[in-house]
Order: sequence, then C-alpha cells, then structure tokens
Amino acid sequence: MNFPSNIFNSHSKEDGDFFLGMTRILGFKPKKLAVYKKAFLHRSANIRDEDGTPMNYERLEFLGDSMLGTIISKYLYTEVPTGDEGYLTKMRSKIVSREHLNELGKELNLIHYVESRIPKSHFGDNIHGNVYEALVGAIYLDRGYKYCEKFIHKSVIVPYVDIEQLEGKVISYKSLLIEWCQKQKKSFYYDIYEDTGNDAVKHFAVKLHINKKIVSKARATSKKKAEEIASKRAYYALQNKIDKE
Repeated sequence: MNFPSNIFNSHSKEDGDFFLGMTRILGFKPKKLAVYKKAFLHRSANIRDEDGTPMNYERLEFLGDSMLGTIISKYLYTEVPTGDEGYLTKMRSKIVSREHLNELGKELNLIHYVESRIPKSHFGDNIHGNVYEALVGAIYLDRGYKYCEKFIHKSVIVPYVDIEQLEGKVISYKSLLIEWCQKQKKSFYYDIYEDTGNDAVKHFAVKLHINKKIVSKARATSKKKAEEIASKRAYYALQNKIDKE
C-alpha cells in the first residue's frame, strides 16, 4: 500500500516523537512506523492512500482482535489443562471484554496518538479498546506473532490475568439479571429514551422495570451502555436475592 508522503514523512520531528512514544508503549522499537500510524487513524480524518483507498484503524482493529483472541486462548489452554471448551471460552471472554480493553487503552493513553477531525472529548469509551486492538494488529504486521505475544503478555496477562479472580467476574450484568428474572418468572423491560440535555454528545436514559416497578435508572452515550449500567445497579440492589438462587 502506498502512503501519502505528506502524512507519513519519516524524517519529521512529529515522527521522531511518535517513534519514541511507541517504543515506550511497546517495549521494543517499531520497524514500519507507517503501520503504527495507521493504527491511530480515525475514519473521520478522511485520509486516503495514493490509490484513493480510505485509511483508518478499522482493518487493523479486526486483525488485532483475532490475534488477541488467539494468544489469550493459547495461554488459557496451557495454564488451565483441566478446563473444558465452555470454561475456556468464558474465561477468554472475560479477559478480552470490551470493558477491559477500554481500560487497557486508557492506561496506555493511546487516545493521545489518535488522529481525527472529531474532538477527542466527544469519543465514547470504546475508542480506547478499538485502538488497543489496532495497535496489536500493527505489531503483528510489523514484527510477527512472537512480538505480538510478548506485548499482550506484558500489557494484559502479567498485570491483569488472575484465574481465580476471573472465575468470579461478571461479564454482563444485563445477561445475569435477565437470566435471574426468567428463572424467577419475573417480568422485566428496559424503558429507553433519548436524553441529550445540555451535553454536546447525544445521551440515552433508561429505566429498568421488574414486575412493573422501577428498580434502577442510568444514563450513557449509548443504549447498550445505559442498559448495562442500569442492570449493574439493579444487581447490587437485589444482590441478596440473586445470590441466594
């Protein structure tokens, strides 16, 4: 792929700063700097290569997601020899959950390097996890599987993977709550509506009803996130009853 020279000039001061920043984050020196730059290109930047093909991090995000899943799967397969397929799949889902990836991206301050026409303050939380996955994809293209595995081991496995703690971690409070309501034959529904207010970014509000009573409320930048927050609040309000089942 041909990159525009005015965007990816390897002799600029900006590239020098970017190189140093990537070296600090990765723990090794990148070889193909342009690949890493692409990992931070948001589609709103509206940048195309010399052939006119749009350039952004989304394809690298897809690749990084696959590499992350493969490497975590290999780790779990090795470390938990007694785990069956269902157990291993569940544990992998907890490690690579969107919430966890967003936390990883935030801790590495990856959004600092994102190039976009949208103010960074307007992005939702998922931008952090998306860019983390794109970075993993860039590492794979630049250095191959071993370096990709090394980075994931350093940034995910060593600091965060504790099998015993993960076994008790809830992936989705909404799924947990729905399952409980169905078992207890309780009616439930999420009343969702737009609630922009004075915010520059559109928000959604939700009221969670169980047996025709409002048990929790929440507000977030997406319907899905608002539902999950409301479900989490409902879980803690009903925890004594839910945990007894």
